[in-house]
Amino acid sequence: MNPQDGQSHFTAAAPTIHLTEVAGIPTLFAPAPGQTRAGLVFRVGIADEILARSGVTHLVEHLALFRHGLADYHYNGATKAAFTHFHVEGAEHEIVAYLHGVCASLADLPMERLETEKEILRTEESRREPGQLPLWRYGAQGYGLVSYPEWGVRGLRPEDVRHWAQTWFTGGNAVLWIAGERIPAGLAPKLPQGHRHPLPAVTSALPTTPAHFSDGKGGVLLDAVVTDTTAARLYAGVLERELSRALRQEGGYSYTAATDYTSRRDGHGLLTAFADALPAKQDAVLGGFVDVLAALQAGHIEQAGLDAVRARADAGLTAADAAVRRLPGAAEDLLAGRMPRSFDELRHELWSVTPGHLHAVALEAAGTALLQVPSGHSADWAGYAEAPTRSTYAVTGRRFEAVTKDGSALVVGDDGVSVTARGRDGGDLAVTVPYRACAAVLSWPDGGRRLIGTDGLAVAVEPGLYGVDAHTMATLDAAVPPHARVELPPRQSAPRADAPTAPVAQGGPAPARRTGAQTAGLVVLGLFGALFAFCALAVTVFSGSDPETSTGEWIGLSGFLWVVTGLLVWPAVRILRRTRRA
Repeated sequence: MNPQDGQSHFTAAAPTIHLTEVAGIPTLFAPAPGQTRAGLVFRVGIADEILARSGVTHLVEHLALFRHGLADYHYNGATKAAFTHFHVEGAEHEIVAYLHGVCASLADLPMERLETEKEILRTEESRREPGQLPLWRYGAQGYGLVSYPEWGVRGLRPEDVRHWAQTWFTGGNAVLWIAGERIPAGLAPKLPQGHRHPLPAVTSALPTTPAHFSDGKGGVLLDAVVTDTTAARLYAGVLERELSRALRQEGGYSYTAATDYTSRRDGHGLLTAFADALPAKQDAVLGGFVDVLAALQAGHIEQAGLDAVRARADAGLTAADAAVRRLPGAAEDLLAGRMPRSFDELRHELWSVTPGHLHAVALEAAGTALLQVPSGHSADWAGYAEAPTRSTYAVTGRRFEAVTKDGSALVVGDDGVSVTARGRDGGDLAVTVPYRACAAVLSWPDGGRRLIGTDGLAVAVEPGLYGVDAHTMATLDAAVPPHARVELPPRQSAPRADAPTAPVAQGGPAPARRTGAQTAGLVVLGLFGALFAFCALAVTVFSGSDPETSTGEWIGLSGFLWVVTGLLVWPAVRILRRTRRA
């Protein structure tokens, strides 16, 4: 409804989506001119896998598309957290050929292509930079797996891939959508019988929220789980406006301040916000980011901002292609057991949202927020608890002191492994992975192991660093669940005996640890600082007695070198201090 006059805005004919059935598969159809577009969506994704077999859904998707080769029409596939999409655009006969071909390939995957597609997936993965927030929120399972490499691809056998396809890529677990002048004649895709699978379980690696963690990258990133409503979508737009105003237009701290909203299709959605920052501006961006959130949580939401965001949303709902754009999401809703709502219902809810509704969303988001801050920073001052990077206990068992004699030790017990160290406050620190909660154990030919718990914490077991005997390693290997083992190729170099072994260095979630850039910066700054310090000292001591150098030249040159030395050493000291605080 129009908040100014209370009258309906529904002046144009609303787009329509019809629910029907094709070859026993639930089908969503939207009348649309031009080329036909279609998609086949399955209720399976990365979150249905386990870490040690991650990548199997993506591999099935690639194999199912191989036989299509190069085509004049556009087609592709996509593997998401809980859904897998196959989509196509072209003439009616091309739509029919594509969908029939995908279904035929799913029933008889081209296993002669298996190893080649594995290599393609590894190449694709090398270009991907997964976000860290899912890992910290969900752990090394379920929705958290999108943060991890596809470690399972390398060891998948043909029978593993076939079984996955037969279990998940079935007619009962699929929805078809079509946008065109009609449903193409002769369309009858054949899929094996199967049942509809529920959405993946939602796990948590956070004892409390709101929470924060520190990452090596600049900028501030936040996500929050909220009830999936139109108000939540509008709040994301209002938050983006406020972040852009405060951090870019007024403060000049950020170039990009943006938000996103994604429905999880289970009654909740994920609100994400981001603001980039140069190193010198990180404090300002973090403070400004938190201030914007606090203002919205206090109810400072202007009607004008809501109206601007709502107008854009309404334009999307009334656009000529609104139904076509909505079809893939509507198919996901149907697979999740949620009947797609009509456009009239969506617009009615859109125009019913008030600033008070957005205030409620802001408070809900505050309670579930997870904040990623730049390395060396913290958000505890703003009420965000530190996300756990260590365990609450250590196992009992055989203890192996680190060969570096730094006080850290590896403990191999009957029920798990731990790495322990003495904290800066004198207390004991520990990171533990119980065998029963081992999501994966990475195994290298040189004897190294890395056990990753379902909570995302990891323990590196390096025989050379702890002096672990072969019998103990064999006992450990036997205790790990067979399905969790991941055989990896030889490493370029194994960890050295002088590498850090304390839990603070090894205990956090593997993908979230990015300390290499800080170390490299310290080394470079240190080397240049030492060089200029040596030159400055030499000039100060020896040039003063040189008869060809005047007193003024001596003072100027030595002073310049000492100033440069200070400029190089001071940043290194700051980095070191921040690293220690972190």
